[in-house]
Amino acid sequence: MRVFIAGATGAVGTRLVPLLVASGHEVVGTSRSEARLGELERVGATGVVMDGLDAASVRRAVLDAHPDAIIHQLTGLKGQVGDTKHFDQGFAATNALRTRGTDHLLAAAAEAGVGRFIAQSYTGWPNERTGGPVKTEEDPLDSNPTRASRETLAGIRYVEQRTTDAGGLALRYGNLYGPGNDIGRGGAIVVMVRARKLPVVGGGTGVWSFCNIEDAASATAIAVTRGAPGLYNIVDDEPAPVSEWLPELARAIGAKPPLRIPAWMARPLIGEHGVSMMTQIRGSSNAKANRELGWKPAWPTWREGFRTGLG
Repeated sequence: MRVFIAGATGAVGTRLVPLLVASGHEVVGTSRSEARLGELERVGATGVVMDGLDAASVRRAVLDAHPDAIIHQLTGLKGQVGDTKHFDQGFAATNALRTRGTDHLLAAAAEAGVGRFIAQSYTGWPNERTGGPVKTEEDPLDSNPTRASRETLAGIRYVEQRTTDAGGLALRYGNLYGPGNDIGRGGAIVVMVRARKLPVVGGGTGVWSFCNIEDAASATAIAVTRGAPGLYNIVDDEPAPVSEWLPELARAIGAKPPLRIPAWMARPLIGEHGVSMMTQIRGSSNAKANRELGWKPAWPTWREGFRTGLG
C-alpha cells in the first residue's frame, strides 16, 4: 500500500516509518521542518514538508501523495510535563491538531479517495473516574473532567468522533515510555523521579496504563491492514496504581523511593488534575486490540519495560 503519515518525525512516527517500509509499503511522511526530511529518506520513505493547521498545505501534500491510507500522528506535545495546573495550555497545539488538523486531513482524504484512515488518540485520564479500575472502549469518557483538562478532553473526543464517523480507526495509546520520551532515559519524568520531585500523592490509587513506544508503532503498523473501524486501546497487559508503578520506576533507574504526601498538601502545587491523576483515574484494557488487531505488546508489562525498555 501507499501510506501517508502526517507527523512522521514524531515519537511514534519515527518508529512507524521503518516498520511500514520493511513490510513493503511505500511511505510518504510529513514534517514541519525541511531539515528533518533527510531522516525519512534515510529509512526509505519520501519526505514532504506540511503544516497540519494549513488546509491548503495538507490538501496539496495528500493529493500529491495519492495514498491508499493516511495515518494521523500530528501532535505538538511540548511544555506540559509537570504542569498539571495548566494542563490545557500545554496541550493547546495538540488540541488544534486534533480538531482543525483532523478536519484538514479528512477533507483531503475524501477528495483523494483514501480508503483507510487511522488517527492517534490517548487513553488514561480521559476515562470515566467511577466504577471499576479498568475500562474498555465501550465505557464512556469522563463526563465531568477536571477544569484544567476540559479543552484537551474535548480535543480527544473530537478526533475520535470525526475519525470513527468517517469509517476510520482511532488508536488510544497509553502512557508512552521508551527512548526519547518523558518516561525514558534522560526524559523529564525520569529526571523528576531521580530528584524525588514526583511523589506518591494520597494513597496513589490512580490507575495508569502504559505502552512502550515501539509497541505503539507496531500496533499502528498492523492497523494499516487489519481491524474494523472504531476505537482501540493500545496499552500493555497490566494497568497499575501509582503506588505500584512509581516506586518500581524509581527502583528500575536506581533512584531513591518516591516521597509520599497527602492530597491536600499536593493540591496547591499540582492542582485538581494532578491530584486526580495520582488518586482517581482509571486504566484501560487491551483485550479488543489483542482480539481484533491480533496485536500483542513486546513488553507485556511496564514492570519489564521499565527495566529493559527505557533506552
